[in-house]
Amino acid sequence: QVQLVESGGGLVQAGGSLRLSCAASGRASSFFGVGWFRQAPGKEREFVAAVNWNGDFTNYADFAKGRATISRDNAKNTVYLQMNSLNPEDSAVYFCGGARSGLASNNKDAYSTWGQGTQVTVSS
Repeated sequence: QVQLVESGGGLVQAGGSLRLSCAASGRASSFFGVGWFRQAPGKEREFVAAVNWNGDFTNYADFAKGRATISRDNAKNTVYLQMNSLNPEDSAVYFCGGARSGLASNNKDAYSTWGQGTQVTVSS
């Protein structure tokens, strides 16, 4: 089984930056595509960014283009999400998901395994 654990969230002022981490464990985890999604209270889980199994292809939501960077280090079984120019609308619980297809999908239904999330709060 593959397990995912997010970290790196916290409280940051508007305009600041955070780097989130998604650490994977379990056999064959390096063959999973990994996506970052976020969910604010009362809203649907929303796609942010994804990376395919070997890190050579990335996919970003429109709002994330230009201020978010996703990358992975398979030697460490870790995927990162660097977020810059944060604003209060970015406040949410951020989840990482694993896709058995290995693709960088923007569809949450493609992900079979999820972490428990890390809270990001951006103050104005």
